[in-house]
Amino acid sequence: MPVLRSGFPHRPARSLATVAGALLAVLSLLLGLPGTAGAAAPGRAPEPTHPGQDWAGSQIAAHEGTGAGTPTGAALAGSVEGVDVSSHNGNVAWSTLWNSGVRFAYAKATESTSYTNPYFAQQYNGSYNAGMIRGAYHFATPNTSSGAAQANYFVDHGGGWSRDGKTLPGALDMEYNPYGSTCYGLSAAGLVNWMKDWFATYKARTGRDAVIYTSTSWWKQCTGNSSAFGVVNPLWVPRYGSSVGELPAGWGFHTIWQYTSTGPTVGDHNLFNGAYDRLQALANG
Repeated sequence: MPVLRSGFPHRPARSLATVAGALLAVLSLLLGLPGTAGAAAPGRAPEPTHPGQDWAGSQIAAHEGTGAGTPTGAALAGSVEGVDVSSHNGNVAWSTLWNSGVRFAYAKATESTSYTNPYFAQQYNGSYNAGMIRGAYHFATPNTSSGAAQANYFVDHGGGWSRDGKTLPGALDMEYNPYGSTCYGLSAAGLVNWMKDWFATYKARTGRDAVIYTSTSWWKQCTGNSSAFGVVNPLWVPRYGSSVGELPAGWGFHTIWQYTSTGPTVGDHNLFNGAYDRLQALANG
């Protein structure tokens, strides 16, 4: 074998090319060069491609219809008006909403483990500064990563909780998959276990039991109408009409009702099922 002056054996050019290719592959992974973006882990779906179009009720409206809900007097009695917002609302006119009687708000913070709402600070802090009790929610994509991973991402990007009397526990938005299979390609047991993982992680991080946002129709279809969460997780249910209607199994009452997707200023309006002091109690834990 020929020997170079350095004393090392000469390696064929083919081997050097192989090494160079391997190094380029490693650099591509580290630097995010073309060809690696959006790659999914084995058995996982790719990260969401249009998270700015996903919010609490976006898929409910698409699958169950939109509507300008008109709650009856009985539903309005002893309730508190609220809204929910996401990046599609942009900068929100919080003083306008406050002056109209809105007293609480939920803002989308995150989706999967790759998206944070670019308007979150204006929405989360702006509602608080206007005098509202506020909270954050996470749009779940159970096929992209584990429940624990998404709960940790949520807490790390705005979904935490503090006992300041003005911060609601985080909420988990479980609704129709915007990217494919309605139930994210998971069995009913698989979805239930994913949510248990998310809720347990959130509670371990914050000390609070999170709220769950879901529709009765999706819940029946995708969880087999599980009753596993009704004891500890407050229910936030969307139904665009004059009454809240049938609830998912396990809950004897709802905590928040999203009654319209076409309300003033921001579209999504809600009623808290109780007086203002009960809303404060939910915030205080």
